[in-house]
Amino acid sequence: MARRASAAAPDTAKTPTQVDAAVIGAGPSGMAMALLLARHGFRTALIAPGAMADDDRTTALLESSVEMLRTLDLWAAIEPHTAALRHMRIVDGTGRLIRAPEVVFDASELELPAFGYNIENRDLNRELAKACADEPDLLRIEARLASLTPLADRAELTTDTGETIVARLAVGADGRNSPVRAAAGIAVKDWRYPQSALVLTLEHGVPHHNHSTEFHTPSGPFTLVPLKGRKSSLVCVVSPEDADYLAALDDAALAVELERRSASVLGKMTVVGKRQIYPLGGLTARTVAANRCALVGEAAHVFPPIGAQGLNLGLRDVAALGEVLVAARRRGEDIGSNGALQAYERARRPDIATRTTAVDLLNRSLLSDLLPVQALRSVGLYLAGRIPPLRRLMMREGIAPVMARPRLMRGLSLR
Repeated sequence: MARRASAAAPDTAKTPTQVDAAVIGAGPSGMAMALLLARHGFRTALIAPGAMADDDRTTALLESSVEMLRTLDLWAAIEPHTAALRHMRIVDGTGRLIRAPEVVFDASELELPAFGYNIENRDLNRELAKACADEPDLLRIEARLASLTPLADRAELTTDTGETIVARLAVGADGRNSPVRAAAGIAVKDWRYPQSALVLTLEHGVPHHNHSTEFHTPSGPFTLVPLKGRKSSLVCVVSPEDADYLAALDDAALAVELERRSASVLGKMTVVGKRQIYPLGGLTARTVAANRCALVGEAAHVFPPIGAQGLNLGLRDVAALGEVLVAARRRGEDIGSNGALQAYERARRPDIATRTTAVDLLNRSLLSDLLPVQALRSVGLYLAGRIPPLRRLMMREGIAPVMARPRLMRGLSLR
C-alpha cells in the first residue's frame, strides 16, 4: 500500500503517480536521500518495503555525516541513541616479523568533540523511518520495485502492488544487487575476499571510555566500537571457516574466545543478541549515473568494513546528489538530464575511487605475507604516530576528504 501525506490518491488504480524523483531502497542512504529531496522542494517518492527493524549491525557516523544530519534537522532525534568515538586506537596484532607500534588518534587534535558517533542500525533506521513518515512532501510507497524503464524524458516505474510512478529521476539506493543499476545498464567491477565478517554486540566489564580499538590481524581487522553504556559492537574479520567456527560456539565459549583475541582490553565479555556473518567482497559501479538513474550507497560501491567508511561514503553520495539536483533546478534544467547526471558522476568519482582503493589496499596488506608490504604498512603507522601534521591529515581525510566534502557536510544550506 502507498501512504500519501500530501498527494491525493490517484483517480483510478491505473493513473500514474507523478513525482520529480523516485528513491528506491529504504536503508539509511535511501531514507536520507528521500528526506533531503523532499525538504528541498522536490516531489519525492520513497519506494521500498518497510525499513529494517531487526538489523543487529551498527554504524559509526563520522563527523561529516553528523554535520549533514544536523543540517537536515535529523540529528536531534538520532543523537540520544549514539556513543561518541573520541579516540581511535590501532593495534598491530599480526604477530609478524615487522609490526607497527600502537597508534592512538584523538579527536581533540582536530578540535572536535568526537570523530563520530556509533549507533545500532535498528535505532538509526527507526528514527529515519519516523522522519519519513512525518515528512509532508514525501510519498512513502511500501512495495517492491517490479520494473523500471528509463525513457528520453522520464523514468517509468511499477511496483509489485501494481502501482505506476513516473519520475524525472530514479535514485537507486537498493543495495549491492541493485535493480535500478541493472535497469540503467550500468556495469560493475565485482570482487571477493577470502574473508567473512562476524558481527555482534558485546557487554564488557571495563568501560570503553569512548575508545574504538582496531586490531590488525593476519586475517583482517578485529574492531571494537563503543555503544552506549558498557557495550561495544564487534566486527571480526576472519576466514569463512573461522567465522563459522566462532558462530557455532555457545555464548560463554564465544565470549571467552573474543576476550582472548582482544587481549582483555575491555575485561570480561558477554555476548548480546544474535551473531551475523557477512562474506566480504568489493564492488564499484562503472558510473554512478546514466539513463535517468543515479546510484547512492551500496548500489554504487561496496567494500570491507574498515575504518567506518561504507555508509559514510554513501551519505556523501546523498549530499552530493542533492547539491547537484538543487543546482540543476535553480538553472531551470531537467534533474534527470545527461548534464545533471554527468555533474553527479564528476562530483563523486574521485572520492569513490580513492576511498575504495585505499580500503582495498589496507585489507590486502593485512592478508599479505610479503615483507615489503608489511614494512610499508608498519612505516606508515609509525610515521602517523610520530609526526603530528601527518597524523592530523590522516584523521581529517579519514572523516571525509576535504576536497570531496559536499556543502551539507560543511554545515552549509543548499538553498
